[in-house]
Amino acid sequence: MRKIIKKLSKIINKMEPTQIMVMGFAIVILIGAILLSMPISTQNRESIGFLDALFTSTSAVCVTGLIAVDTSTYWSFFGQLIIITLIQIGGLGFMTMTTLFALIIKKRINLKERLLIQESLNQIDLSGLVRLTRYILITTVLIEGTGALLLSTVFIPEFGVLKGIWYSMFHAISAFCNAGFDLMGVVSGPFSSLTYYVNNFTITITISLLIILGGIGFPVILDVIRNKKLSKLNIHSKVVLFSTAVLIVLGMLFILVLEYNNPNTLGQLGFGGKILASLFQSVTLRTAGFNTIDLAAMRENSIFFMIILMFIGASPASTGGGVKTTTIATLILTVKSFILGKQDIEVCERRISETTVKKSLGIFLIGITLVVMGTLIISITDPGFSLLEVGFEVVSAIATVGLSIGGSPNLSVLGKIFIMLFMFMGRVGSLTIFMALASRGIKKNPPIRYPEGKIIVG
Repeated sequence: MRKIIKKLSKIINKMEPTQIMVMGFAIVILIGAILLSMPISTQNRESIGFLDALFTSTSAVCVTGLIAVDTSTYWSFFGQLIIITLIQIGGLGFMTMTTLFALIIKKRINLKERLLIQESLNQIDLSGLVRLTRYILITTVLIEGTGALLLSTVFIPEFGVLKGIWYSMFHAISAFCNAGFDLMGVVSGPFSSLTYYVNNFTITITISLLIILGGIGFPVILDVIRNKKLSKLNIHSKVVLFSTAVLIVLGMLFILVLEYNNPNTLGQLGFGGKILASLFQSVTLRTAGFNTIDLAAMRENSIFFMIILMFIGASPASTGGGVKTTTIATLILTVKSFILGKQDIEVCERRISETTVKKSLGIFLIGITLVVMGTLIISITDPGFSLLEVGFEVVSAIATVGLSIGGSPNLSVLGKIFIMLFMFMGRVGSLTIFMALASRGIKKNPPIRYPEGKIIVG
C-alpha cells in the first residue's frame, strides 16, 4: 500500500497544477456518483443506476443544477446531504476545501499546493493565497449563514423547525454556490424550482442576493469589505460590479418587456410581481439555475436572449460559470479602442495588457466553438428536441447555469454523457482543460520568433 501511495505521489508531483485540478474535480465527481448510486441515497431504497448518479454528481460538483430526477421527491435525506456537500465542494473548489483541512490540522502549505490554490482561485500572484483562502472560507460561512437565517423566516413557519432549518441551509448553499438545486418538488410538484414563491419578496430577494454575491467572485467581495468606497476599489472589482449591474438591469428590462403580456409567465402577475419575477430571472441567468416562472412557456425571443446572458455568465474566481463578465468587457473595450483608433485599451484610467486581451479572445472563441459543436452533437443524439431547446440545454450546461426548457431527464444516454462533459468543462474551465492536456507537450526552452507576416482581415 505504501509503495502505491509513493508512486501516486511521484506521479502527482510531476503533474502541472492544471492537470491536478482537472483530476481533482473528476475524483470528487466519481466519489459522489458512487455514494449517490447506493440504495440508501434514494427514498425508495433502490439504486438509481450509475449513469444518473454520475449525472447528478457532475451537476452538483460543477454547480450546474441540471437534474435527471427531482431532488426533493427522489433522493433521501442522505442523498440530499451528499448533493449539498458536493455543491459546497464544487462551489468553493476542491483546493479551497483541501486548504481548509490543512489549516484545521495545522499542516504547512508548500509551494506546489500554493500553485494549485493560485490556479483554482484564478489569481495572478502567489503571495497571500493562504490568507485569501481563509478569508474565502469565513466569508462563505457568514454569507450562507445570513442567507439561511433570512430564508428560515419563511421556511420554519411553513415546514416546522427541523425541516425549515434544513430547507434554509440547503437553498442558501445552493444559491450562493450558483448551483440551482432545490427541494420544492414536495411543495409545488417535481422540477418546479421556486415557482411557488414567485410573489414572495423575502425568498426572491434573499436568493437573488446570494446568487449575486456568489457570482461576483471572492476577490471582489473582499475588496469591497476592505475599501468600502467604489472609488478605492481595484480595476477588476470596478469592471465586475459595473458589468454585473448592467447585465442584470438589461436582462430584467428585456424579460419584463418581452413577457409582460404572456399569460403563461408574467401576464398573470400584478405589476409588482412582474418586476420581482423579471429581476429574479435576470439574476439567475448569472449561472444560478433557479426559476420562478415557467421557462418552457416563455416566448422564443426571450429564450434566445436568455441564452446570450447565460453564455456570458458570472465573474472570475466565483462560484458561477460562463465565459465571465470580465472576458466580454475586455473584448468590448478592445473593439471600442479599435474603433476610436487608440493604441492602448483603457478603462478607468488603466491600461489592459495584451496578455489579458489574448486570454479573453481565447476563452470567448473556445466557448463559442463548444456551444456550436455541443448543439450539433445533442441535436444528433436527441433529434426529438427543437434546435432552440438543444441550444438552451447546451449553453446551460457549458455555462453551468442549470436552467432547462427541454428537460434533462428526457435526454438519451449519449445525450446525458455529452451534457456531463459540457458541465465538467464549464466548471473546471475549457481553457484549463486544454492547457492541462497540452502542458506535457510544451517545451521549456524560449520559443523561436518568426518574421512578421501580413494578413488582410475585415
